[in-house]
Amino acid sequence: MSQKKWSIRFIRIAAIFGLIGTVMGSHMAGSGSYAFRPIHAHILLVGWLSMFAWGAFYRMFEVRAEKLVTFHGWTAIIGSIGLTAGMWFQFIQPFGVNKIFSLIFYIAGGSILLLSFALFIIVTFLTEKEVKQ
Repeated sequence: MSQKKWSIRFIRIAAIFGLIGTVMGSHMAGSGSYAFRPIHAHILLVGWLSMFAWGAFYRMFEVRAEKLVTFHGWTAIIGSIGLTAGMWFQFIQPFGVNKIFSLIFYIAGGSILLLSFALFIIVTFLTEKEVKQ
């Protein structure tokens, strides 16, 4: 079933975000510079925590709307990467990225992620009833 694939995808992506977030935190602690603080926090909260929770949810519950699971999955991944990369572009201004581009990237990523959270609310109401044995 597709949602089982999404479960492991979410958990794998969460692990990647977790590693990035902890490396970033270690770098900040070692350098004494906390410029990455908001990006670090969002990587761990949105990337590590939310992705892992969604992966666990899809492992534990059956959802009736398989296409909605897929739509939620893609918006979650695109939104999480978009928001955190957009924050990096906006706050750190790497590579001399255009400020208008970075603002649009940041807003678009955040908006897609917001849609993902709204979709997840709908998903939670479309779970299969548990069969008592």
